Amino acid sequence: MAEIFKIDEYAPLFNIEGAFEEDIQDAMVHGCYVANLAYRLAKKLGYDEEFCLKVMQAGMLHDIGKLRLEDGMYSRKEDLLKADEMKYVRMHPTLGYELLCEKKIGDNEIRQSVFHHHENFDGSGYPDNISGEDIPVGARILRVCDVYSALVSDRHYREAYDKDTAITFMIEEVKNFDMRIFLALMELLHSDEFYEMEQLGEMMKNQVEIQKEKSANSQPAVAGRLATRLA
Repeated sequence: MAEIFKIDEYAPLFNIEGAFEEDIQDAMVHGCYVANLAYRLAKKLGYDEEFCLKVMQAGMLHDIGKLRLEDGMYSRKEDLLKADEMKYVRMHPTLGYELLCEKKIGDNEIRQSVFHHHENFDGSGYPDNISGEDIPVGARILRVCDVYSALVSDRHYREAYDKDTAITFMIEEVKNFDMRIFLALMELLHSDEFYEMEQLGEMMKNQVEIQKEKSANSQPAVAGRLATRLA
């Protein structure tokens, strides 16, 4: 049975001036999915409740910096961007980190997880090109959860991949991930617990749709109350 974990204190962060309504909705849905998955994965890896909740919060907020990007670049595919556009989009972990510091949201562990969530285990990521265990463990957890969530979600340029296809793509890029964390994710994705989490994900999407309809005639849009944890 799902337990609703409300994070109203974070909702105003999604109401960024100039952000498109559709981008705000995408950020909420994607953030909630990553938060749920990261919480469960951290639990599976044996971390305590305090750390798991921090990873969950970082997962909810990891892409918040994208809403500060201009010209509707939130949902653009990196492979289709020009070099200068890609450099611009890759500023989003820094923008997110700065926003969290500015608003005094989360502790340094949460902020560092957001800042480093695009680092790759082999050192080929960004923004700092750090590798291995130099990457905060929270960021390493978010890395695999973020990639999986992106693959199984609809995008403007493609439909969502099914779970098996998403796993195949991740195996092809496994050098990017901490192998211990990646293998734990594979176990989680094939568990009954994951099926329960998917049900919560569908409920959360419906919740966001309802909230979007309610706020359609008011500005700024209200992010609303989001479910981000399973009992």
